Amino acid sequence: MADPMKIRANHNNGVTEVKVLMAHPMEGGMRKDSQGNLVPAHFIKEVKATSGGKTVMQCMWGQSVSQNPYLAFKFKGGAKGEKVQLNWVDNKGDSRTDEATIA
Repeated sequence: MADPMKIRANHNNGVTEVKVLMAHPMEGGMRKDSQGNLVPAHFIKEVKATSGGKTVMQCMWGQSVSQNPYLAFKFKGGAKGEKVQLNWVDNKGDSRTDEATIA
């Protein structure tokens, strides 16, 4: 299981801003190791954020996203004290879900 995501969520003037740092190797499958063998692809393919039971952001990723990706987004709504939950799923079927309280 991957390390926990670092999530910050702040609410201001009706808009919630979320910043996330995800720990993941994000291997594209084209790099070779020291013996010349291809390193197998291992990357996040879907990211989803929910707040108040509603999906507020969803995206599909591929091999071109860098290691330990950073993601920032805003959505209308949310309130201080509510939770924002983020979930990712990678191409090997691993997943991670973490949450943060909106400040």
